[in-house]
Amino acid sequence: MRRGFKSACEKTAAAHRETLKRSLDEPLDPEELASHLDVLVWRPNDVPELSEETLKQLLERDKESWSAVTLKVGATCLTIVNSEHSLNRQRSSITHELAHIILKHEPDRIDVSTKGYLLLSTFEKEKEDEANWLAGALLVPREGLRRIFRRTKDPQRLANHFGVSRKLLEWRLRMTGVAVQARRAKSYYRRAT
Repeated sequence: MRRGFKSACEKTAAAHRETLKRSLDEPLDPEELASHLDVLVWRPNDVPELSEETLKQLLERDKESWSAVTLKVGATCLTIVNSEHSLNRQRSSITHELAHIILKHEPDRIDVSTKGYLLLSTFEKEKEDEANWLAGALLVPREGLRRIFRRTKDPQRLANHFGVSRKLLEWRLRMTGVAVQARRAKSYYRRAT
């Protein structure tokens, strides 16, 4: 990632949390953030005139092939999230889509089939990595994680506190260096006394 991007994400996350009156160590409601950004969040069942066959395809046969998609029609942004996924995964998927919006990412391509169906757009790997990083910072800000980590080091309790998966929480612990810094500080204080 480009130089300074990760620290800029932490600042961006802090600014959005401040606007929403959420401290860095509180869980963030992605749908509240979406509302603040004027982004509608729907589940497939909310989409008008979606056929039963299409719903069955999205929510039964292909439920693991997609997490969320954001469509922009005029000035309106609409994120559709897979309602068959766990709540924590939905929260993460929504936040990832919002991160693309905050970062002003434009998709690499949008295709329309010969029958007129809109085919999902994609983002290049660098944009996906950036959205992943910002989404992680929004859901589990480094400073908030550091504060809570002092009280409990149990990854599952930390994940439950922030409303994210254990996998995401452990990724943030590794990527932010919070756990390593806490171990070093503890070791330093033991040697100093």
